[in-house]
Amino acid sequence: MKKITSFTVDHIRLVPGIYVSRKDTVDSAVITTFDIRMTSPNEEPVMNTAEIHTIEHLGATFLRNHETYQDRILYFGPMGCRTGFYLLMAGDFSSSDIVPLMQEMFSFIASYDGVIPGASARDCGNYLDMNLPMARYLAQKFLSDVLIHIREDQLQYPE
Repeated sequence: MKKITSFTVDHIRLVPGIYVSRKDTVDSAVITTFDIRMTSPNEEPVMNTAEIHTIEHLGATFLRNHETYQDRILYFGPMGCRTGFYLLMAGDFSSSDIVPLMQEMFSFIASYDGVIPGASARDCGNYLDMNLPMARYLAQKFLSDVLIHIREDQLQYPE
């Protein structure tokens, strides 16, 4: 079988950042998949499921309610390796195009104080697996360490 695109990225040289993972065309619409890489693969500890789950709920809620981008958000969810998230958007975007959006989203998560949207037995299949304090910490760390002064090498996959 042919390797899928995400398995062809050099994860040894990959650093936290925002990357265009792929672009697909459905009919005449372009779908951009972003790799929102929060930790260095195989180097830093991976995120635990409770904080990933919390970031997913808060991030998806924020994005799907965003005044400018809500109609372009198709999916926001965690990577199986627990080092980041995938964001799928309708449109032909570059990594730098969404830096302000990611700064907004991670600021929102870092300062969020309240009931986690969808964190109930009725709304979620694993609602007890949440950790807001750790999600806030990780969001602030990604914002401070990566998003505020993002470098060019954090916007393009290593070759």
